[in-house]
Amino acid sequence: MNGVATMSKQVVVNIQKEVNPHFKEVWTSKKPYNILKGGRNSFKSSVIALKLVFMMLQYIARGEKANVVVIRKVANTIRDSVYLKIQWALDKFGMLDQFNTTVAPFRITHKGTGSTFYFYGSDDFQKLKSNDINDIIAVWYEEAAEFDSIEEFDQTNVTFMRQKHRLAPFVYFFWSYNPPRNPYHFINEWSEGLKGHKDYLVHHSSYKDDELGFITQQMLDDINRIKENDYDYYRYIYLGEPVGLGTNVYNMNLFKPLKELPSNDRVIGLYYSTDGGHSVSATTHGCFGLTAKGKVILLNTYYYSPMGKLNKKAPSDLAKDLNEFISLTSRQQEWQGARIMNRTIDSAEAALRNQYYKDYGIHLNPVKKGKKVDMIDKVHDLLAQGRFFYLEKPYPIGMEYADSNEVFIEEHKRYQWDEKTLNSDNPRVVEENDHTCDMFIYLCVANARAFRLKV
Repeated sequence: MNGVATMSKQVVVNIQKEVNPHFKEVWTSKKPYNILKGGRNSFKSSVIALKLVFMMLQYIARGEKANVVVIRKVANTIRDSVYLKIQWALDKFGMLDQFNTTVAPFRITHKGTGSTFYFYGSDDFQKLKSNDINDIIAVWYEEAAEFDSIEEFDQTNVTFMRQKHRLAPFVYFFWSYNPPRNPYHFINEWSEGLKGHKDYLVHHSSYKDDELGFITQQMLDDINRIKENDYDYYRYIYLGEPVGLGTNVYNMNLFKPLKELPSNDRVIGLYYSTDGGHSVSATTHGCFGLTAKGKVILLNTYYYSPMGKLNKKAPSDLAKDLNEFISLTSRQQEWQGARIMNRTIDSAEAALRNQYYKDYGIHLNPVKKGKKVDMIDKVHDLLAQGRFFYLEKPYPIGMEYADSNEVFIEEHKRYQWDEKTLNSDNPRVVEENDHTCDMFIYLCVANARAFRLKV
């Protein structure tokens, strides 16, 4: 790869100190389609951001306007990911002060030429299609595995191809993602099928390809901890290998029991999660504590099943139970002073949510659902980090249907993938006795940032 890059303000960037040798073929690629897949901390996104900035600056140096489009599946993830990453790359080139940044909409625009990085979420596809950007030199799909199908790329690609810069040979397309665990996920099959295609670069990387010392000892310690706890998850997350799903959803050895709360680590935040039931299915609430050292501990479980009961609880009864459960658990002296941080509920459970707000004036936050396999991955992340614990015997609150975490453990032991769907793009779970499993999934999805999980 070229050793230096010089811009109009005489900033010299030593590319060999910013881009690992493993990415040389990415940096020098002249192919229109570039697929970068690999494990976490492989720096593939950083390389793409640097290359896109370098490409744009070459046009700016000639006084030309050139535009780049950056897309993520969900718009609300843009600010903390690709938007900051492009600013980081501009700063590396010493050019950030020559650009204006806006957040409504997300734009990074060169003050002199008007060259712009446009940021979109594909969840607003119609807006994406209707925008006439023109002068496009490149498009980047970050976290491409979050998309639903190849068709999503195809629909937008054509739109951008029509708006190619007149001096560009073609619009360059980049995809970056961590390969999903399921080898039959559409993006795994798609990229494998394109290996060797003359117009496509398919590149794989992992943290092991770092020769420049970007991986810190702290990062290595985290990686090795996961490697020791759950080797398959390590291969999937850090080596970027589609290791498959197996039949059992969880490795129960990663659910760590506690006789009592650790004396050297206090609970600082309380998180509640609810899976609402109906006339024949259970309603369950979990009270979880986040500790100062980052442990997530199941403190208590409420579990009510209407099966076999003549007089079943109405939504008003269930709302009363939830309020009592939260009130009693939040005031326990064992975690005195811990704040309630979030109350999460199944987004499909409108009756209980509305009843609870009517009676107590408090909003339960509906979880934003995705594919089950993707939501479960949040739980896998927490487990593999070795940070999930449960009290074998909760500190009692004296409430009917509470004070036991046994049902939580038993349901997770029996939680399985549907074998008929394993070799498909959308594997499903067996939906039997899975209420606490869903409750736990909602907890991890809704609080991924607070729990330091993959987002």
